[in-house]
Amino acid sequence: MALKFDPRQCLPSSAELPDSDDTPVDNELQNLIPNLLEAILAMLWADREDWFFGVDMGIYFDPSVPAVVPDGFLSLGVERFIGERGRLSYVLWEEDNIPPTLALEVVSKTYGGEYERKKTLYADLGIEYYAVYLPDGTPRRKRQAFEVYQLVDGDYQQLTGEPVWLPKLGLGLGRERGSYLGREREWLYWYDEAGQRFSTPEERIAEEATRAERLAARADRLADKLRELGIDPESV
Repeated sequence: MALKFDPRQCLPSSAELPDSDDTPVDNELQNLIPNLLEAILAMLWADREDWFFGVDMGIYFDPSVPAVVPDGFLSLGVERFIGERGRLSYVLWEEDNIPPTLALEVVSKTYGGEYERKKTLYADLGIEYYAVYLPDGTPRRKRQAFEVYQLVDGDYQQLTGEPVWLPKLGLGLGRERGSYLGREREWLYWYDEAGQRFSTPEERIAEEATRAERLAARADRLADKLRELGIDPESV
């Protein structure tokens, strides 16, 4: 009688793997920038359950190799929420071997292999898009402040234009000055195919407040008009 062997049964689960490499990020922008992108997506795709955005979370692709930790990544075709606690890490063999569709690196004052080691690794993992952002806006080592690559035949080819349209996401990615958590600076945003930027949660709240004020002002004008006609607006 032949024995059936499932190699997945021998692989460690996310609960058994370290969920942190104990290496702090170099600066708060490395969390704030991807956090903003996730917050915008949470509004855009509120009705979708087939995506996950990780921030400073380890991606495990081999149980014998430490996780790689992008500043941010977006996966499609996976469950958005897993339990009340959520994911401890993104473990490929627990995600039906679905790699992220986009990986984002926010370059700090010290390089972390964003243009060499990580770029090669992300290509090997089959990550379709790879974005590298220098938040101080100063190109270094002949690199542009914002670069986006697409995987073509196993190698990354740099995409042109900005915002950069990413067909497999149905979104564009680009830079613009704005405010987030009270901080005025250049941020990364999502865009539609026409190049129009999607609102942030803060902007959406302000837009709704402005709309409510306009509606209230319109109601006041109508009430005044009714009074001029001798009609009590409360009786209408």
